[in-house]
Amino acid sequence: MNAGAHGRPAAPVVGLGNARDGFIYRADGLDPRAALDSVRGGRSIAEQAGARFWSSAIDGMRATDAELLVEVTASPSSDGEPGLTHIREALGRGIPVVTSNKWPIAMHGVELAELARARGVALRAESTVMSGTPLLSALTDGLAGAVPVGVRGLLNATTNAILSRMAEGASYPDALAEAQRAGLAERDPAADVDGHDSVAKLMILSALVFGRQLRREQVSCRGIAELTAADVERAAAEGGRLKHVATLGFAEPDGIGDVLARVRPEVVPNDDPLAGIEGTTNVVVCQARPLGQVSISGPGAGPELAGQGVLSDLIAVARVSGGRS
Repeated sequence: MNAGAHGRPAAPVVGLGNARDGFIYRADGLDPRAALDSVRGGRSIAEQAGARFWSSAIDGMRATDAELLVEVTASPSSDGEPGLTHIREALGRGIPVVTSNKWPIAMHGVELAELARARGVALRAESTVMSGTPLLSALTDGLAGAVPVGVRGLLNATTNAILSRMAEGASYPDALAEAQRAGLAERDPAADVDGHDSVAKLMILSALVFGRQLRREQVSCRGIAELTAADVERAAAEGGRLKHVATLGFAEPDGIGDVLARVRPEVVPNDDPLAGIEGTTNVVVCQARPLGQVSISGPGAGPELAGQGVLSDLIAVARVSGGRS
């Protein structure tokens, strides 16, 4: 085992689950590398020697115990499952949660954060917005005591990369094809180019930073698929850049009243903090009292970056746990 905080042995991985194979558990520790090798080779993770097995992850979780849950399932926007059930189960039992799973946090972030506080454990979701760039922790822990009253930003690396290429003269179809070849856009790019990914991230910011739960229908959304070279040229002629902007604010300037949320293409002036953000870089500009405007930018795509966000959350939870012992 590796050395953990204060030189103590790190806790082993005792449980693993996936949609194909179910859930395995061994109280004295599993071999994660062997499990990954099994998955890569098309074999079941249940092959691990000495491991108990359940056909579903939630059944295995309910029958076993752990010190922390890492939830990284690809739970869809329709219901956020199975990630939502996994996170509720862990938090309800006083188990901290680290997740990169967007839609459970987008749709139920306020509820889950309140459950975590009631049980005295952490819920950390850094990778859900801007991947490995430390945004959520900066806006919650780093701005503790300040009052956030609005955010706006570029939350999707794929759309920003496409619009950057269009500003250089590429057509939308060509820019999209480039993004797909680079692995930025899926074969079906709708989640990115239609704005759904940015909607989820805006809902997460609302829930975890502002403490306001949004329903999906409360976020107006327009994607970039219908934009043309003429739109880009018109933006340049107006002295600006065409960007896919996510905005969250309030009907009243002091952070109260109805929440106003939208994702849409906008012409931003060249002196706007969003105008110079190109390629796969993301940015969020937060307005907070009494600080004023705080900008955070960084890379926002890729599995390694998402993994970095999960790792930073794991380290943060371990530091708190180490301090309590």
